[in-house]
Amino acid sequence: MKQTCRIIISGGGTGGHIFPAISIANTLKERCPGVDILFVGADNRMEMERVPAAGYRIVGLPVSGFDRTHLFKNIKVIIRLTKSLRLAQKLVREFKPDIAIGVGGYAAGPTLWAASQQRIPVLIQEQNSYAGLTNKFLAKKAERICVAYEGMEAFFPAHRIVITGNPVRKDIEEMTGRKSEALDFFGLSPEKKTILVIGGSLGSRTVNCSIWEHLDTLSEAGVQLIWQTGRGYYNEARKHLQTHKAVSSFWCADFITRMDYAYAAADLVISRAGAGTISELCLLGKPVILVPSPNVAEDHQTKNALALVEKDAAILVSDKEARQHLVSKALEIAYDDARLLALSNHITSLAQRHSAERIVDEVMRIINKE
Repeated sequence: MKQTCRIIISGGGTGGHIFPAISIANTLKERCPGVDILFVGADNRMEMERVPAAGYRIVGLPVSGFDRTHLFKNIKVIIRLTKSLRLAQKLVREFKPDIAIGVGGYAAGPTLWAASQQRIPVLIQEQNSYAGLTNKFLAKKAERICVAYEGMEAFFPAHRIVITGNPVRKDIEEMTGRKSEALDFFGLSPEKKTILVIGGSLGSRTVNCSIWEHLDTLSEAGVQLIWQTGRGYYNEARKHLQTHKAVSSFWCADFITRMDYAYAAADLVISRAGAGTISELCLLGKPVILVPSPNVAEDHQTKNALALVEKDAAILVSDKEARQHLVSKALEIAYDDARLLALSNHITSLAQRHSAERIVDEVMRIINKE
């Protein structure tokens, strides 16, 4: 790789897009210390905070997603998209990148389109088992499409696909054999089963309601919780916990800063079915109950979950059934050691390791070819 190469990484919106992007950037810096990396995100989305916190520059575009429910609101969306396309063209022209990498999210579309129009090589990192409309459109312009699932030829040209897996945070990938240390961090007992509850980086009302409506059942079963509510649900969760007798066994926060410890402590995980989280669970071999969000494009979380369920590597509880059945299913699995072991073995077999390094290998090949 050239020692002074310039690279744009674009996308975001959720942790599932942002954390892989930062992992790729960190690996690029390790491989090529002189690399100049510029992130392009969407204004007012979480990447505008998380990327600078990781030490990288980011520029925001006024782009937003289409409203599938209130179609008249898309007039503003189209205006923002048009402005974002103009800004992306100017940005690419001035920065002169050697390659543009898209990780999914609103900003990736205008940025990668502008790069392809200026004959800049494009690499797409598709995290899900079902490709979104933007990536399917951009694939026609991409030199390489890095994917995490088999069978992506249904969406992309087969000769451009490389299976790399999804990059995860390095601290998580290296977190093995530290359960005792992790339980101490959360102040929990090694004598009890521990369930980790995560509803995605933004939180999930369904998952949170399913927990706080059954705190008595969880308490009587003698399990412990590590419960990430998301910012918008934390206060309500705390109200339920403060009136509960077993609050000492339930660790609760809006955001878990040490996800490596949270995974290490958990005997069972309850989670949405975002691609990034699934990749982490595969690497760590964690038994999981997946509750796919129905509020995502093309219902891709259900498709992510089914890719695991078909290999007996996860349990699926639908969003509409979660409030009634999620906790009972979790307790059933948590106390079935044979089932926990089988789920762990099966999900481990799906792990794609060193994904960021493999994606950077593809980046290097493209830049060196150019």
